[in-house]
Amino acid sequence: MIPIIELIKALILGFTVGISAALIPGPMMFATVVTSFKKGWQAGPSVFIGHAMVEFTIFLLILAGASSFIGKGMISYMAVIGGLAMALFGLVMIKGAKETSTMDVSASVRKLNLSVGPLPAGILTSALNPIFLGWWLTAGSAIVLQEYLAGILAVAAFVAGHWTADLGVLVAVSSSFSRGKELISQRAHEKVLYLCGGLMVAFGLYFLFNYNNVSAMM
Repeated sequence: MIPIIELIKALILGFTVGISAALIPGPMMFATVVTSFKKGWQAGPSVFIGHAMVEFTIFLLILAGASSFIGKGMISYMAVIGGLAMALFGLVMIKGAKETSTMDVSASVRKLNLSVGPLPAGILTSALNPIFLGWWLTAGSAIVLQEYLAGILAVAAFVAGHWTADLGVLVAVSSSFSRGKELISQRAHEKVLYLCGGLMVAFGLYFLFNYNNVSAMM
């Protein structure tokens, strides 16, 4: 039986990772804004479904590898690499919080010529995004593997937290821009990015200093 505290930790970690990535303007957010002009708030859930389809495939590949050939040494190695990647990602978020929060998303999407619907846009902006794929090959894989060691319910809790954040942000984006409104103020956006960056650094350091516990769990 997995302790409730482990499930809560996995849920919070998943939400933190999801909200951190979703709040940074990128291809998926731009696609959501563009399609929301035609589809309204429904564009957000559709983009999310496409995005989740890609992530679900990645989760299955990670778990298949964990259950078939990844041993203790590899798990510990992934925990170190993943922890370092998370900490660096958090520091980058903190460093660029002010610049990111002042980005003119509306001006950026005017340059985007999108000829597909929101669901395929969610698939394409995820599957063809090298930053997204690079994240899951490093820190993301380490997180999923560590939760897998705690139990499949921990993985489910992580995924639930992650997708809750993704869906919430994308729906908020599509709802706001379809009405011609700003999602959140620049100051609030900056503060949220600082908070998320700090949490990412904290989780990354936890992975780095507890990697021996990961292999001990196997």
